[in-house]
Amino acid sequence: MQEKRPLVEALEKFHNLRSISFHVPGHKNGLLSNLPNVMKETMQYDFTELNGLDDYHHPIEAIKEAEDLLSITYGTQKSFFLVNGTTVGNLAMIYATCQFGEQIIVQRNAHKSIFHAIELVGAEPIFVTPEWDERTKTASYVSYEVMQKAIEQFPAAKAVVLTYPSYYGVTSFQLKSIIDLCHTKDIPVLVDEAHGAHFQANRAFPKSALMYGADLVVQSAHKTLPALTMGSFLHISSTLIDANRVNKYLRMLQSSSPSYLLLASLDDARSYVERYNEMDFKQFMYRRNLFVEALNTITQLEVVQVDDPLKLLIRVENYSGFQIQRALEAQNIYVELADTYQVLFILPLLKVEQEYAFAEIRKRIKHAVDELRKEVPISPRKGSSVRQKSISTLHMSVSLLSEKQGEWIPYVRSMGRIAKAMIIPYPPGIPLVLAGEKITVSMLTELEEWIEKGALFQGEHRLEEKLIYVVED
Repeated sequence: MQEKRPLVEALEKFHNLRSISFHVPGHKNGLLSNLPNVMKETMQYDFTELNGLDDYHHPIEAIKEAEDLLSITYGTQKSFFLVNGTTVGNLAMIYATCQFGEQIIVQRNAHKSIFHAIELVGAEPIFVTPEWDERTKTASYVSYEVMQKAIEQFPAAKAVVLTYPSYYGVTSFQLKSIIDLCHTKDIPVLVDEAHGAHFQANRAFPKSALMYGADLVVQSAHKTLPALTMGSFLHISSTLIDANRVNKYLRMLQSSSPSYLLLASLDDARSYVERYNEMDFKQFMYRRNLFVEALNTITQLEVVQVDDPLKLLIRVENYSGFQIQRALEAQNIYVELADTYQVLFILPLLKVEQEYAFAEIRKRIKHAVDELRKEVPISPRKGSSVRQKSISTLHMSVSLLSEKQGEWIPYVRSMGRIAKAMIIPYPPGIPLVLAGEKITVSMLTELEEWIEKGALFQGEHRLEEKLIYVVED
């Protein structure tokens, strides 16, 4: 039964009818499209909610069966396919647990979509700062001690929001203890597990937050499983949160015209996890380890392995991650992200029968490093600094912030001012500065380093003019 792909099969069956379209979408099974042929062929499966294909927002047939199988695979009370990405899952989690003016404890290095959700709801965020991980040079997980203090100081909090694993593949050995602590206070735990959809594929992977008792978990199936971009899962296993309430907000927030191509890819990704066996995992790890060993023979290149075997951090001595990224792209190798220290590789979750050109890739990486070493190095700054107190709040609430006028000022003169808008290095999409936060020396130091190394930014900014948006004095 678990090898079934109900939605994929329903699409195949409908496609084989060679039906005549007097319905949306307007490309009419690709007939009117001028896209390349390979894309037009795919459009023949781009159906809408027709008889035999179920209703995404009230599933009773193929979609329901596929989501039920998803729930069985991940061991949940209820699971949903998401067509608007993990972003919509994060929005729905916050809407389902918080209302205007209520407090919510949130990990400070959360994705921007979490902060957008909190702003839309009008909740009051309580920030908990994660530990600095020296091996990866990144913020990692929130400690039990910090979470305990946060709950003691803010016992009225309606939910706790955590990110697990980190974007860089770092997990937390304290996650279960934190979830248990929250549950003793009847506080639900919401987890953005965007980078952990594959954890269920084998026991040797890190455990999902679902296994530790998290109430709501959102996973980006498109990040590490073979799903189309924007395809995600939302899982519920809770006595504290009503699944119907979550579903209500999903119906409100998601498209009323869902992509069946995307839904089918989620059905297929779920099946991929279910059928991923021990031999697949052993073969994947064998090839992965050979690749790591081969990379380690390249002079000046360093490979940092993390908790998640799908993630590798690549550094080249004395060079910034952005320089490494550009050198790799010159060899047509595109990484997930770069930061001031390194680049991040996300490896493919291969099965036994699947090939990946690791030997050729290693040659290209070596050539990239050889070319890189001809450049003047831009060394990352040594050491790290914690930008925030372990527990903090906004200096100005979002509601009050909206009433204030803003002004553009040089960021070098912004210390002590209150930010009017987010500044977000992207990727990874973790805000460096949040609207309502007071700007500190360490924030500006980090901002200057991101700019110096060539990072891209989202949010409301004019950094090309060295200006940022702050509350008018």
